[in-house]
Amino acid sequence: MAKQFDKCRLCRREGRKLFLKGARCFTAKCPVEKKGAQPPGVHGPKRPRRPSSYGLQLREKQKTKRLYAVLEHQFRRFLGMAEKQKGAIGENLLILLERRLDNVVYASTLAPSKSLARQLVSHGHVAVNGQKVNTASFLVKKGDKIALSTKGQALCQKINQEHSVDQEVPPWLKKSQKTVEVIRFPVREEINPDIDENVIIEYYSR
Repeated sequence: MAKQFDKCRLCRREGRKLFLKGARCFTAKCPVEKKGAQPPGVHGPKRPRRPSSYGLQLREKQKTKRLYAVLEHQFRRFLGMAEKQKGAIGENLLILLERRLDNVVYASTLAPSKSLARQLVSHGHVAVNGQKVNTASFLVKKGDKIALSTKGQALCQKINQEHSVDQEVPPWLKKSQKTVEVIRFPVREEINPDIDENVIIEYYSR
């Protein structure tokens, strides 16, 4: 039970929903709905302080890491890859994060939550072009086709029957009944507008 609420505490810490628990995030049971953007803690809200520029940069970086469920060393690795590509580093970083296999499984609605998408990949229930892939950070390419195993499909179907949520598939993915194809890479306009990638780059440029 404790692990269940850890994800909700992350949302409250960032002052917004990170949609880490799928359908629960859209219900009245969501702690952000109940308690608002109040940070977690037993002593109640503290006197608000004006955040420093460093504090704002840190929170933006932490929020983005939590949205994509990546650790610091993984985040830095993607940043290093983004720096080697042509174009704006911040946009490159977000596109790389969007291309993570666990994110694609969730964004394509194959899985009803980000945590379940990661679990499906880690447990070997996801195949790319017919080959099993159990690495959540695997980067999909144009033309890749992603599918769930029979067991993975059954698990997601059961959860969807209990908690159904309308979620649109992004235009850079094409979903059939059981398969998702990467028809192209996403562009910045198709990625979460609440992320300020320039602030993140400023944090790492200190």
